Formats: sequence, C-alpha cells, structure tokens
Amino acid sequence: MATKNIYLDNAATTPMDPKVISKINDEMINDFGNASSQHAFGRKARQVVDQARQQLAKTINAHEKEIIFTSGGSESNNNAIFGTARARQNIGKKIITTKIEHPSVLNPMKRLENEGFNVVYLDVDQTGHIDLEQLKKELTDDTILVSTMAVNNEVGSIMPLQKIGDLVKDSNAYFHVDDVQGFGTIDIDVQKMHIDLLSVSAHKVNGPKFLGFLYERDGIEVSDLLLGGEQELKRRPGTENVPGIAGFGVAAKELNELDKADIQKKYQEFQKIILNELDKDQIDYEINGSINGQVSHHVLNLWLKGVGTYSALTNLDLAGFAVSGGSACTAGSLNPSHVLTAMYGADSDRLAESIRISFGRFTTQQDVEEFAQALVKMCQRLAKR
Repeated sequence: MATKNIYLDNAATTPMDPKVISKINDEMINDFGNASSQHAFGRKARQVVDQARQQLAKTINAHEKEIIFTSGGSESNNNAIFGTARARQNIGKKIITTKIEHPSVLNPMKRLENEGFNVVYLDVDQTGHIDLEQLKKELTDDTILVSTMAVNNEVGSIMPLQKIGDLVKDSNAYFHVDDVQGFGTIDIDVQKMHIDLLSVSAHKVNGPKFLGFLYERDGIEVSDLLLGGEQELKRRPGTENVPGIAGFGVAAKELNELDKADIQKKYQEFQKIILNELDKDQIDYEINGSINGQVSHHVLNLWLKGVGTYSALTNLDLAGFAVSGGSACTAGSLNPSHVLTAMYGADSDRLAESIRISFGRFTTQQDVEEFAQALVKMCQRLAKR
C-alpha cells in the first residue's frame, strides 16, 4: 500500500503547477474584463492574453499572431484537419496520417473518408515509428495534408518530424503536428521543421483543462471550424478565457526555462528503477515499443505477461497507484488499443495484458520506487503463467 496516493498517469493529464493556480486565481479576482472590450478593463484583459500568446509562441519559435487559443488539443486537431480539407479540396482530396494517432485525429479522418476524401494511414513498426519510404511513395500531387503526432501517447515513440517536414515542404501538402504529448517533453521548432499547423493542450503541461492553442503558419489557408465573433484574430470566435490563458502563459514560461534533455534523463532514470525491480524479481514482462532511440521517456508501456490489464489497474488503484491501460478500459470491458494493434497485430496477447505508466514534472524518485515494489508484488500475486 502506498504511503499516499501516487499519480503516474501524466500522459492523461497533469496536476496544475502552483504558480499557474496562483496566476489564474489572481486574474479571476483582479481582472474580469472582456478582452474584446475597448475600455480599461478590456484593455487590461487584452494585455494578459497577448502576453500569454507571446510566451507560447516562444516555446515553438512561432510569431505571436500565429497562435490561436482553443478549448484544447481535440478542437485544435479538428480545426487543422477539417479546416485544411474544406479550404484545399479543390487542389486534391488525399490526406496522409498514421495508424497510431489520437482519436481526435482518427475520427475526423473517418468522417472525411465518408465525405469522399482519400485518407492513407501509414503503418508503424514494433517501436511505433513510420517508414519514411512509405510516406515518400504516398506523397502525391493531390495530397493536401500530412498529419502526424509528435510523440505517441501510449508508447512514447517520437516521429521524425524534421525528416517529414523536409519531405512535405516540397509538396502541395500542409504539415500538421499533434504536439499534445510532445509539448514540454521534446523541443519543437516550427520554422526548422517546416510545420504549418500544430496542436497543443494546456492540461498536459501542468496548465488548466479545456484550453489549448493551434499554431497556424502565417499565409496558409484554413477554413474556420466555428463561426461567430471576431475573437482570436478573427479565426476562433468566443470570449477568451482570460484567467486560464494567463495560467497557460505561466506554464509556458516554466517550460521555456526547463532543459528538455535534463527532463528526459530524469524520466529515463525512473524507467530504469521500474525495470530493474522487475528484472531483480524475475517478473515475466516485455516493453511495448522501445526505451531506446527516438522515444520520449515520460511514457513506459509494459506487457505484464499473464496479468490482465483490468486486474492490474484495479489492484494498483486499490494499492494507491494511478496508471492507465495499454487498452482503453470502460466499466470492466476492454477495447483493444489501436496503437498496440497497429504495432503487434490484433491477435497479440499484449492487447489485454499491458499497462501505461507516465511521469510528469512533479513525479519523485520515491514515488517511482514505491510503485516498482508494488508492481512486482502485484505481478507475483496475479500472474497466471
């Protein structure tokens, strides 16, 4: 039993940074103006929004006018995908993505297929990476969009964004990156990587929920998803959430001051603690994906042989540890992970016997050590083989 409830599900959401909470609280108390109003209250709110926009633009080497605040990663992804499809269908109807994208990318793609678009889903290998040769082959003149995540949310694989960007820049397509998992864990430069559209969510980086942004490269054509007023540089209607945006700006400032290599090194040590404990006690497991090469170490996905995912999650939860499944678990029924299915096939035992552990800025070594010991005890108790 953990000495306290220990949170190791940071790929799902992260606890808010106390500095972010303080900033949001201050704004709610002291600044209630509408950022579109012309009077002093409105101008003050506008300054807050503009400052946060500058801070966020800096994190990805963008210009502040290219940052559009949204309700989060899902809206940003939908806006990028549908907006591009609507604006560019006269050029072509081919879109390229991968088999392991987030549902907020895959579900819009399914709808576009129903509307007559040709969507190509790139395969991935057993480390969760695409084959650039397949992308080259599929990148034809009628391709209007290439959409890929920066970091996979289940296995941590980092997509070769620079190489994809180099390929796409010489084509007719826009390059969209779902950076919800990558933001804060790896460095991304939208200029160097030739990225046209990029989606981010605040709650993955110790900011508030229901808030994100879409980076839209200046000069590209994207249709608006929502219609209304002229907020967000006339590209996203709705009164801005000024306190939340202020908090998001603080979260971005904190990110700008962190060395991503140091963060990855810390998470890599956390992975080793868990794996060493499993090895020491001869637990039968395998890593889903890889912990070497182009991966973000904030995610560790394990196949615990003979231990059902639902049993593992339930037992760990009762012991005080929060992790998630390699599969999506709902009310006791398991839906196979589309990511693990793409990597290992629909018949793999991994689909029903995997868990995802994910670290964050506030995860401590003691948290990880306690978890590793509890994980071993659980596997010894539950393993069927």
